Amino acid sequence: MPYEISPSPVAPSAGSRLWTAGASGGVAVAVLVLAAALDHGSAPLLLAGAVVAGLATWLINRRPARSMAVATAETPLPAAETVDDEKALLNAAFEAVADPILIIGGGEADDIAGRRVLMANAAAREVLRLQPRGGLLLSAMRDPSVLEAVDEALYGGMTRVTDYTPGGARDRRWRAFSRPLPVGGETQAMALLVLRDETDARRMEMMRVDFLANASHELRTPLASLSGFIETLKGHARHDDAAREKFLDIMSAQAERMGRLVADLLSLSRIELNEHIPPSGRVDLARAAADVVDAVALLARERGVEMRLAGESAGVTVVGDRDEIIQVIQNLVDNAVKYSPPGAVVELTIQRDLTEDVLAADRPDGFSRLPLVTPDREGQASYAAVTVRDHGPGMARETLPRLTERFYRIEGQKSGPKEGTGLGLAIVKHIVNRHLGGLAVASAPGQGTAFTAWFPMVRAADATDASPPTT
Repeated sequence: MPYEISPSPVAPSAGSRLWTAGASGGVAVAVLVLAAALDHGSAPLLLAGAVVAGLATWLINRRPARSMAVATAETPLPAAETVDDEKALLNAAFEAVADPILIIGGGEADDIAGRRVLMANAAAREVLRLQPRGGLLLSAMRDPSVLEAVDEALYGGMTRVTDYTPGGARDRRWRAFSRPLPVGGETQAMALLVLRDETDARRMEMMRVDFLANASHELRTPLASLSGFIETLKGHARHDDAAREKFLDIMSAQAERMGRLVADLLSLSRIELNEHIPPSGRVDLARAAADVVDAVALLARERGVEMRLAGESAGVTVVGDRDEIIQVIQNLVDNAVKYSPPGAVVELTIQRDLTEDVLAADRPDGFSRLPLVTPDREGQASYAAVTVRDHGPGMARETLPRLTERFYRIEGQKSGPKEGTGLGLAIVKHIVNRHLGGLAVASAPGQGTAFTAWFPMVRAADATDASPPTT
């Protein structure tokens, strides 16, 4: 249920002016709020305006029982049953609106900390993590542009539309609509603030731009190489069998690389599109790691690399999408095998019931450690982690911050006969971020590298109600 506005602690005469405006004041509120919705051409805002207008009309026409003015014959109050039904209906509609809606009350014009959330629907309380009885607006939202827009609505009578980015590991984009709500009379200024989630639209646009930019840049070299070899084969090498076989092998490798590049770009774009939506499935992390070890066994034998799986063997249940978690482990293992010399060992270790403090201190002796993805803190969350350790050439500390950049490669390091696309760790980063987990790297030149990815474990309270983990 939303909060009810309580009369401000002012003189009785001022409170009486606020609460006895009558039906005409309610109609004026409805017209103003609905006009704001129509100006923006937004169906969600129109519904929000209608709900808030109805609530404002009801609040103006009927004071709380403990401070109600005596009704007159000219302004009769509705029957109790009708009012209660109307209030319940309006409350239900207000709570059901998917967009966060807030009514902000202001104190002194120069007192920014005095802006209070007088009413907030369920969506607003969830997004802004408001307390059950509201609270200070500054504690819930610290974006200067939104706070400025609210002040302009409260004290300048201006309508504003601005962007709101709350920050954090999960990139969310909102459009904030603010409009004055003159129901406070002379006692208190009020404003309506509606947030609309535009994350999907922004991600779609960025995905299109990034895909075109990355594809045009990275595909230019292999396409130029293919064009050159085709021209050579059509020219003086037309009848040179040895040259033709050599050029065809190179062309085949370039075509395979383009195929891998396009597949990775599409996979990365698909993951980024849903990055702000956490998965809700259950996955056994130990079994997923065992499946990856079995899948890369042939590649490891060809490279002369031994695979070892240690730690927990089963029952490590995390919240996530099985295919994406397997892709994380697969990408980390592929890199470890590629950069390991023949005869080396790649170690996978599964751990459970870890906290962020324990994970932050976990690194081999002599290694430099750097967090690449840090989850938003949620109390004492418990995580399960998979660590992939190789004994390859290792990396200098100054190269670690750029590892998850697209197409970044460390100069001078060879990854084997099949060159990677440079997108593997970028994919890992976005998958881990979507799962509300973390990613860290520890490395030292000449000693190898260890990547650790961790995911939130299923809470004990949810384990009995959820379906069995996928295998």
